[in-house]
Amino acid sequence: MRISVTGGGSGTGIAALINGTVNIANASRSMKAEEIEAAEDNGITPVEHVVARDAIAVIVHPSNPVDGLTLQQISDIYTLKITNWSEVGGEDRPIVPLSRQSNSGTYVYFLENVIRMGDKESDLLFAPDTLLMPSSEGIGAEIRQNPNAIGYDGLGYVSEDQKVIAIAVDSASPYVLPSIETVNAGTYPISRPLFMYTAGEPTGDIKVYLDWILNEGQVEVSRLGFVPLQ
Repeated sequence: MRISVTGGGSGTGIAALINGTVNIANASRSMKAEEIEAAEDNGITPVEHVVARDAIAVIVHPSNPVDGLTLQQISDIYTLKITNWSEVGGEDRPIVPLSRQSNSGTYVYFLENVIRMGDKESDLLFAPDTLLMPSSEGIGAEIRQNPNAIGYDGLGYVSEDQKVIAIAVDSASPYVLPSIETVNAGTYPISRPLFMYTAGEPTGDIKVYLDWILNEGQVEVSRLGFVPLQ
């Protein structure tokens, strides 16, 4: 079996599935109703497979003294209601918010569940001054060189030269760091399923590959820093 992988974000993979140019689309968000409709119009029936879970880690430069933030504080940072680290217990320095680009499933999840805090009626958006990065590597590189920056990414992409912030639902709740244990316990507030989409029910080599991911491959899920299903 030969496997070729191309990146670009969840939206890129889903678009390729709709166009019939890939066998599997990896995604960190569910397909939208209009995407499913577009696929069906093209003769493709997307089938969703949950293959792992993930925590969204909020990360800063290792020199940043801030250890914890509430969801409201993070929302306020990304909408520029909070613009200086001193407002959240840090030093008197401007905050530089970083984000993935809009074709990223992580961007969509963060917008809906952190910036808008799950409020489907909210129309809050990332502030125009937010620096949009094309990849997880881009966010990590900027965090490493910019002591004023704050970013977010899947836990599996976080490296030792980044500081992970503990998150609380509100000021009366405990501050929790992301980990396999806290995601499985339901105590870390920013976690999500990870998906693979196939064009119809998988058969042949595609089924063999997915069966491996859902069974023996869960060891690799854990090794890479994501949260296995079992």
